[in-house]
Amino acid sequence: MDDAHVTGDVKSLWKWIGGSAFLASMCCFPSVVLVLFGLASVSSAAALSNDLYWGTNGMGWFRPLLLSLSVALVTLGLVLYFRKDGICTLDEVKRQRKRIVNTSLLVFLLFAVTYVVFNFVILTEIGVALNLPWESSRLWN
Repeated sequence: MDDAHVTGDVKSLWKWIGGSAFLASMCCFPSVVLVLFGLASVSSAAALSNDLYWGTNGMGWFRPLLLSLSVALVTLGLVLYFRKDGICTLDEVKRQRKRIVNTSLLVFLLFAVTYVVFNFVILTEIGVALNLPWESSRLWN
């Protein structure tokens, strides 16, 4: 396997990891964007993020759905990554079991870290800077 092929595959995995972390953060991102561009007041954006994040007002299905879709996207990215690498049969999976398990664990760990950093550090700090009432959501409180 040449270096260009490996680099392209790793870039494709980062697209799946980053896209999935972004999707999982969609409970908070719309509020930040709405306030940032002046499309909503701070109080209405805070109410929207409370509804989407905590599941108030009948929105309890939203956050688990986003997290489930994100995990499904990361899984799909891994399947496509391994298929592109020639691992298409169960016999090949058995032969490359250690590589598949290690790569999958690393990808899911990177997804979780990316989600936490993006959602609970970057978005929270931008939200606090925009006067959204998210001080209690900071990781270091």
